[in-house]
Amino acid sequence: MVRRSSSSAEIPCLIDISDVGLKAVHQQYLGRLGFRHCYAAEIPEEATALEGMEFHGLRRIYGLVDEEFFGLAGRAFQIMDWDRTHQFCGRCGTPLTMSTTERAKECPQCGLIQYPRLAPSIIVLIRRGHELLLGRSFHFPAGLYSVIAGFVEPGETLEEAVQREVQEEVGITIADIRYFASQPWPFPHSLMIGFTARYAGGEISIDNKEMEDAGWFTADNLPKIPDKISIARRLIDWFLESQGKPSR
Repeated sequence: MVRRSSSSAEIPCLIDISDVGLKAVHQQYLGRLGFRHCYAAEIPEEATALEGMEFHGLRRIYGLVDEEFFGLAGRAFQIMDWDRTHQFCGRCGTPLTMSTTERAKECPQCGLIQYPRLAPSIIVLIRRGHELLLGRSFHFPAGLYSVIAGFVEPGETLEEAVQREVQEEVGITIADIRYFASQPWPFPHSLMIGFTARYAGGEISIDNKEMEDAGWFTADNLPKIPDKISIARRLIDWFLESQGKPSR
């Protein structure tokens, strides 16, 4: 819930959400931002925003708040999503209680502990000389292409996940896999682990169940690419800089 202007967004600063007539369905403590203690609260679906304010998703406030606050908003979203979807024990069905010593929920009946869910995902930029590989998934917005990404499976190393996803989605082999950076991705609870790699061999053969198209692009003929909210864009901008081109 934000007060929106053309260039910024502000959230209400309250002692208690009930002070403005709103009722919290669930509430979680997030930590401190500067000298302020911060909380996230889920309110009923039928609730209306305070006068002069409106509800926005995370993507819509990117660039309207600073990076530190956006990171906190992403943390809030992930914790509240976990809180909402983990109300009962998955082993015995007993209502869970919050731990008093850590960010976790405990089952008072069987002792099972549930931590916030986190789904590790790899994302990789593949280079071939002055070209990079970009693909288009069926669920992307019209015209958008990005680098290869996918979830890590049980028992895999991150490097194995990179090789498998590339092989499955575009059918080529890669080498020289190197860590780039990571990014929490609260849509709804991923951790994106970024890599770069070098093309090693093979012809592009896309997985028609996941990919609509894929191909090699140079810095001068890029299609529509992800916006700056994502690590995918950071990887592509890194490639552009390596080619002596300004980021887009």
